[in-house]
Amino acid sequence: MKVMKKTFVLDTNVLLHDFNAIYNFQEHDIVIPIVVFEELDKFKKGNGVINFNARQIMRELDKLTANKDTFSDGIELGEGLGKLYIESKLEFSEDLKELFIDMIPDHKILAVAYNLSRKKENVILVSQDINLRLKARSLGIQAEDYKTGKIEHIDDIFKEVNTYGSFDSSLLHRLYTDGFLNIEDAKLAEEPIHNDYFILSDGISTALASYDASKKIIRLVKKHTAYHIKPRNAEQTFALDALLRDDIQLVSLTGRAGTGKTLLALAAALQQADKFNNILLARPIVALSNKDLGYLPGDAIEKVRPYMQPLFDNLNVIKQQSGFKSAAAKKIDEMLQEKKLIIEPLAYIRGRSLADVFFIVDEAQNLTPHEVKTIITRAGENTKIVFTGDIEQIDSPYLDDRSNGLSYLTDKMKGQDLFAHIHLIKGERSRLAELASRLL
Repeated sequence: MKVMKKTFVLDTNVLLHDFNAIYNFQEHDIVIPIVVFEELDKFKKGNGVINFNARQIMRELDKLTANKDTFSDGIELGEGLGKLYIESKLEFSEDLKELFIDMIPDHKILAVAYNLSRKKENVILVSQDINLRLKARSLGIQAEDYKTGKIEHIDDIFKEVNTYGSFDSSLLHRLYTDGFLNIEDAKLAEEPIHNDYFILSDGISTALASYDASKKIIRLVKKHTAYHIKPRNAEQTFALDALLRDDIQLVSLTGRAGTGKTLLALAAALQQADKFNNILLARPIVALSNKDLGYLPGDAIEKVRPYMQPLFDNLNVIKQQSGFKSAAAKKIDEMLQEKKLIIEPLAYIRGRSLADVFFIVDEAQNLTPHEVKTIITRAGENTKIVFTGDIEQIDSPYLDDRSNGLSYLTDKMKGQDLFAHIHLIKGERSRLAELASRLL
């Protein structure tokens, strides 16, 4: 059956999100309004991912047009793909002028889509800007979000830990005695995915467990203490188990503020400090109003200190738990001085070799899938990477709960033998913090 060809008009934010976007529309044609180049030019300087993507898409377009004198006939994007057109004409019709007085870039992009839709069928504006999509639909233009890289089943990330009730008491006793059960004996309603964590209950007693798909066994999960930090609920127990296991090299921890994501990851790293050369803690910096850090006062250290302070706060909590004058607290100070425990912005660490490292990436919901992939693919031998974040609190204007790197990672890696994901639900920072997180 012949597929009806479509024409997709791309907004600037699509290219800033994914510089390979032009290759993701199959056999359909792509139109980039020339005003998009003006917008890309504003982002070409800087160290952020959108700055990198702005430079990359311009290089890609330059490469595609290197031997072309004009864009008028379109540019072939490759076998099985459509053509790329650059729309340089801006016809701001009278009806559009009445609706939109300001000639802002969004309205110029909208005008291109509007004019094309009056000349041909199946013209679709693609934008991550909800407001622009609504404006387009109000004019009778089809409009879609950019879906490549977005996960479908977001509920899988938010779901609570499964509890299997009415579990056989004798099997529960055997699990506690032997430390494991064959999955066939357990007779669960469905087989869990690899490294899935869950609770077994016979109505009176419960057991915390995880599933090893390679051995087809359910293993008992015991409560561990890491650097004087004790888990306060089942999810935190599961998180520490995954963080302390040598066979799991990649962990994602999601949950609202105060659920203990960063604290548990840091405590587990310190507990295993002898196994690694370095412990790296990093978080992305999402500057206010897209301004570079150069706008902030002070030298490089002073500029980034406010962004890194939450990581130092977690270190202080651990030192407080162990006693500020204890040997454990002194060891933390020594590791900081000797650069064995490093707290830096992610931009400072990007590009480094990640061999023999326990690497914690905090606020990972503000990373793109490309950034997360870049970090993981640099992992060398004896490296463990932990991504933590709250996908309900995304600071980047170019990401949402389905397109950010933390959600993407969790969705794509589930069921892999080296990966585990735990969603922390109950806030343990304080009763006030838990109440605010839940109600406000």
